[in-house]
Amino acid sequence: MERRRASGDTIPVAPVTVRRLVTAALLAPACAAAQTAPEHPALRDRFYFGAGAFFPQTTTSAQLQSTRTGVGANVDFENALGMATDKSVPMASARWRLGERWRIEAEYFQLNRSASKVIDRDIQWGDTVYPVNANVSSKFDFSDLRLSAGYAFFRRPDKELGAGLGLHVAQYNVSLSANGSATESTAITAPLPVLSLYSQFALTERWALAARMDRFVLKYGTFAGSITGLALDIMYQPFRHVGFGLGTRSLYINASAETDSRKAIFRQTFQGPLLFMNVSF
Repeated sequence: MERRRASGDTIPVAPVTVRRLVTAALLAPACAAAQTAPEHPALRDRFYFGAGAFFPQTTTSAQLQSTRTGVGANVDFENALGMATDKSVPMASARWRLGERWRIEAEYFQLNRSASKVIDRDIQWGDTVYPVNANVSSKFDFSDLRLSAGYAFFRRPDKELGAGLGLHVAQYNVSLSANGSATESTAITAPLPVLSLYSQFALTERWALAARMDRFVLKYGTFAGSITGLALDIMYQPFRHVGFGLGTRSLYINASAETDSRKAIFRQTFQGPLLFMNVSF
């Protein structure tokens, strides 16, 4: 290749030089994009702590069966026993990044409810039958602790995709009582292992999105259960170490546990928005 001098003479131009110029022109947009990729603290900081309020809509059904009295009633705690379907509860979370790709995280909430209602049908709970028109007092305390370790198989400064293995440790403390009848109660801890998929995306240096899905089905010995958890958050970080967020949580649990004399079965759903503040560094 040649170029022409002002005098009319020509000067040879090496093809290598032309290729370098073309390559630089093609790579320039990609390099510029890499330099301008937003970095949000949620994807960069090693430690993350969040606290907020969760507003779940809840449905709950349960059975407490007895070898002495037979199969108990499937009790709808909201409709049959008058428990509130919605209640605001605190929720806390934490995350610790180990290097560029590994992370350990936890999330916890507790929902305690009680009610008193005159029932319109007989209810058998464990060894006790509560007759129609009895004024039954009920308590249903539930907590969920999620622990997981995750690995980001795709990682960039502004995005990550990963998978994890963890536990949802569900705890139940349930009791029914009425005048003239015995108080029946049961307490169960159900450790449900889960597989997780998660992602985070920085939209700008202040705005980011996060999503997660947990799922597992397990049966061993006298215990069986399944769990599905979904989470979606949008985060705003106006300050270097402090941010705020709006999210949603959905949790679906089926669990049963059996002893020599009793079998307890629980089915629950939790769905609702989450407001939170976070600190990271």
